[in-house]
Amino acid sequence: MSDTITVTGLVATAPKLIVTGEGLAITNFRFASAQRRYDRGQSKWVDGETNWYTVTAFRQLATNVAGSLQKGQRIVVTGRLRVREWSHDDKKGTNVEIDAEAIGHDLSWGTAAFTRSAAAAVSDDEPSVEAGAGADPETDAAVTAGAEIDADARSTSTNAIDDDATLSSVEGSVDTDTAPVPEQAASATPF
Repeated sequence: MSDTITVTGLVATAPKLIVTGEGLAITNFRFASAQRRYDRGQSKWVDGETNWYTVTAFRQLATNVAGSLQKGQRIVVTGRLRVREWSHDDKKGTNVEIDAEAIGHDLSWGTAAFTRSAAAAVSDDEPSVEAGAGADPETDAAVTAGAEIDADARSTSTNAIDDDATLSSVEGSVDTDTAPVPEQAASATPF
């Protein structure tokens, strides 16, 4: 079985990074996901049953996970679900694994600061997705180089939102009463 799944929960064990003889980085850790519900009889939130997964990340994701996650942190994992039956002597069981495609901190529970890894830097001959067409050249150069950009510099750029698709994806999450609105965003209409 190979389905894509996205799960939120807690890192249950410290991520363990290994590098194979061929140089392939692999990180494994246990992951716990429990649903919470409000019990009106007890007038409090209660935990449901916990689902346990073994999460495996490969290559650059493995290296980044090992350097970023710690036991007890709340995260979001997206990847391929693998359910495998096993038996050893008289014992039988089921392993539920996620081959991770993306892992990140769950920002519903706290904040995080992103640092771009050297391996993920965009080369000069590739177009930069983060820079966005039409953004000012200083901001494009800083993003391409992986530098952090001051939030004030982003909000003052009049070309920050340059098309209807970007505007419609941002509109629901921005408080328009207090957020600075670029000139183009004010006149654009979402599709």
